[in-house]
Amino acid sequence: MKPKIDIRDLHFATDDGKEILSGVTLSIMPGEILCVMGLSGSGKSTLLRCVAGLTTPSSGEIWIDDDEISRMDEDELVRVRAKMGLVFQYSALFDSMNVFENIAFGILRGPKRDENRKLPRITLIRMVAERLQQVGLPGIEKRMPTQLSGGMRRRVGLARALATDPELIFYDEPTSGLDPVTAASIDNLIVQTRDQRGVTSIVVSHDMGSIFRIADTILMLYDGEAAIYGTPDEVRASTDPVVKQFVSGDIQGPIQVRRR
Repeated sequence: MKPKIDIRDLHFATDDGKEILSGVTLSIMPGEILCVMGLSGSGKSTLLRCVAGLTTPSSGEIWIDDDEISRMDEDELVRVRAKMGLVFQYSALFDSMNVFENIAFGILRGPKRDENRKLPRITLIRMVAERLQQVGLPGIEKRMPTQLSGGMRRRVGLARALATDPELIFYDEPTSGLDPVTAASIDNLIVQTRDQRGVTSIVVSHDMGSIFRIADTILMLYDGEAAIYGTPDEVRASTDPVVKQFVSGDIQGPIQVRRR
């Protein structure tokens, strides 16, 4: 079976020469959930943005199915992005739009906009209702984002991502700031979405409990490189002092937190 996403020797440096990613290589199989963890500023979100075609890497290759996307122009990327759904940290809902309008925006303005703009209004209404049902929030179409709890906003964000039937979903800190019960419910939705729809997922997270609940494979970035890339059991059993310290949250070890 071919990888759904194949990343080969990926590098990214800022304009002032600071290297954020230093030769990351990994393969993600269809239907796999990859969790990416690491210190703040370790390159997790940069990796996600490169794979989503939002940031151009300095060198290396990113293959999605049979397309090498790292040097595609915007017109070429539109076709590949039609396979993708993005769930942003804190959902990134439009506060001036109600829930229906937020999800409909993803359908009408998202990567499949050309075909979806031809949809009859009744089909659009049904699609939004179905996506809300899938994330356990039926009947809230008229609510405004300010009327929703943090967990509900994340669910609406997932419903918006699901609205275009993506093959890939990228999550940026989906459980950040949520209480443990709500975070577990979001984790359950991520796994259910994979199981029911066969999507391939990349989840950027600091939440160790969440990572070990949902991951098929885990990548830990440290100093721009893969400190470890393996299964949850392999990460738990790692003897690498950097990995052990990060997983345990110990303040003693090679990772030194800068103090003012």
